[in-house]
Amino acid sequence: MPDFLMQILSEDMFKVLPTIPKELFETLYSTVLSTLFAYIIGLPLGIVLVVGEKNGILQLPQWLMSIINFLVNILRSVPFLILMIIVLPLSRMIVGTQIGTVASLFPLVIAAAPFVARMVESSLREIDKGVIEAAQAMGCSPWEIITKVMLPESRPSLISGATIALTTILGYGAMAGAIGGGGLGKVAINYGLYRFQFDVMIFAVILLVILVQIFQSIGTWLAVRCDKRITKTKKGR
Repeated sequence: MPDFLMQILSEDMFKVLPTIPKELFETLYSTVLSTLFAYIIGLPLGIVLVVGEKNGILQLPQWLMSIINFLVNILRSVPFLILMIIVLPLSRMIVGTQIGTVASLFPLVIAAAPFVARMVESSLREIDKGVIEAAQAMGCSPWEIITKVMLPESRPSLISGATIALTTILGYGAMAGAIGGGGLGKVAINYGLYRFQFDVMIFAVILLVILVQIFQSIGTWLAVRCDKRITKTKKGR
């Protein structure tokens, strides 16, 4: 390595570099897995928030809808670090520890699921009501309207929302490094901030920014590919 880099970089930087592949894998692992479980919970919840409302295609009791909205709003309002501190004892009960990447998965899912639910709700509300009314006039059941009309029609918006959710969860995972989480967040906080080794912190942040750019580029490409309005315009030309 050139001498000028040896002078610029700290000793901690040379200690951290061999661990970067492992920390990068843990960041990707926790982000993707948390997003997956958040959507397993948040996607049905977001659908219920739309179809179960008054005058919805599958109207639910208003007291139940009020409770669901209240819980979603409460969980979204709590800052992630505070929520993680509250939920970590549950992580200890479930996985046997409250330190590390695996322990951070549970609070990440709890924090992200309400966010995902609102993103899904917003995407479904963009659908032209005339399309849904036409499906109802044809005698489609609520399940058929959800699976064959609402979800396909809102696919580009859902993919864009998933991209935002993925990058948001990546940021949550990085913050988890402050209270025992693993990955690049741990490197930036424990080895960079707490030890005043800013080269380590900047290096970890650059890697996080690169990951966000990759996720965003892939998500935007998929959303554009799925958008019938854009593809039709291109074909028309």
